[in-house]
Amino acid sequence: MISNNEAELNDIKKKIVKTQILGAPGAILLGLGLYGIFGANGDAFHPLLNDKSIVNSLLIVGVAIELWQLYVLIPLFKKQSKLSRLI
Repeated sequence: MISNNEAELNDIKKKIVKTQILGAPGAILLGLGLYGIFGANGDAFHPLLNDKSIVNSLLIVGVAIELWQLYVLIPLFKKQSKLSRLI
């Protein structure tokens, strides 16, 4: 039989995975934005990455998603650590 702590730990792990999956597009947007600024030099693999306003928008949205992900994940990691010590 699974104890209450183990069930809660499994629930936290599922939430962590879900949050990481939802945060993956933010990392991709952030990477594309950084590529558009520092790597493309006017010769990007896609023409939109040569437009500074598009690149800045990619960066803003990517950073916003990544900050949200941190805001959600840090308390989950703290809870996971506490519950792991109890088990």
